[in-house]
Amino acid sequence: MTTFACKSGLDLALTAQDKEAVLQQALTALNRPLRKVLIIPPDLTRLNSDAGFLTNLLYKLLSPTAHVDIIPALGTHFPMGEEELRFMFGSDIPLERFKVHDWRNDVRTLGEVPGSLIKEWSEGKLDYSVQVQCNNLLFAGYDLILSVGQIVPHEVVGMANYTKNIMVGVGGSDMINKSHFLGASYGLERLMGVNETPVRKLFNYGTKTFLSDLPIVYVLTVMAKNQATGKMDMKGLFVGDDDETFAQGVKLSQQVNLDLLDEPIKKVLVYLDPEEFKSTWLGNKAVYRTRMAIADDGELIVLAPGLKQFGEDPQIDKLIRKYGYRGTPATLKAVAENDDIRQNLGAAAHLIHGSSEGRFTIRYCPGPAMSRAEVESVGFASGDLEEMQRRYQPENLRDGLNRLPDGEEIFYISNPALGLWALKKQFS
Repeated sequence: MTTFACKSGLDLALTAQDKEAVLQQALTALNRPLRKVLIIPPDLTRLNSDAGFLTNLLYKLLSPTAHVDIIPALGTHFPMGEEELRFMFGSDIPLERFKVHDWRNDVRTLGEVPGSLIKEWSEGKLDYSVQVQCNNLLFAGYDLILSVGQIVPHEVVGMANYTKNIMVGVGGSDMINKSHFLGASYGLERLMGVNETPVRKLFNYGTKTFLSDLPIVYVLTVMAKNQATGKMDMKGLFVGDDDETFAQGVKLSQQVNLDLLDEPIKKVLVYLDPEEFKSTWLGNKAVYRTRMAIADDGELIVLAPGLKQFGEDPQIDKLIRKYGYRGTPATLKAVAENDDIRQNLGAAAHLIHGSSEGRFTIRYCPGPAMSRAEVESVGFASGDLEEMQRRYQPENLRDGLNRLPDGEEIFYISNPALGLWALKKQFS
């Protein structure tokens, strides 16, 4: 278990040449024949990870001598179309090299995490076993499996990526549902931005107990927005197969992806890029990445021009429409009384994550593909997108605190996927 290569630093912005050098160093350090390789990058919803460029680079480094397949870590998300694949991964990888993960049907069950461990990790709140399932493709005789992704604060596991990319990204329904509910039951505010969490323990246990014979190596990025250019800089690139490689990246991400504030903020305006955020399943990053920083009786305004649906999966979309974002007590009551939501605990966890628990107003401002009535039907307040854009002119705002000409103060976030906003005292 080792770190094969890394390059990182608070003052760095890795160039394309830097990235290629790190990847080449890691592949050389493996020191074994590579005839058949599988790459597991994220999908378009993680565009800012730079995993698209790294995947293209890895393909070019490996394909002259190896057969390379690519399976995006969709989890429960929609499959990527040709246009999305080309946009994220480039035009020079043959389309037949891309495979599609089906989290409901195309997985094999490898074993079970005992309920006694879930009970221990959840501090007695839960007591169920969890099936460890992975896409069948992982067992097709690959010499190397490269899991590519970004380390960033995450609402379910604490810090995204590493073993999550395997257990959820190409995992099955039991693990996805129950891991999400474990995180929600433990408490979002207790785990976001933290490495050692109950869900991380679950993912690590699953991979180390049931997948230790697979040649999985993790390619992990740490990204930060350059305020001068508006573009994403890569602050770190870590390649390894152990906890310590991930821990190195976590420390860097905690330094560049946590925006810690002295006082709660009364009004937050979040913009959701229509190319990236088409559902509240993804767009609710605006909620759970900010709710630790929003004051009681405050307001979160979400500009969502690309919003088309609630769930990324038709069944989950139906459950969100039925039960709505109404807080933990209402969601737990629904789970206790209704089999459809009880059989989809990941959806239940999402409903908890997407609520303000009654502390502040969440005002979604949808584009033309979703009505304000639909927004209000799931428990959100609604706003007129054009009116809000005229009033706040997000194109003229800078990330962070802004004072408008009329004296109103508003905290602006151009992309909620890039970090976590919380109070300093919560991380003291």
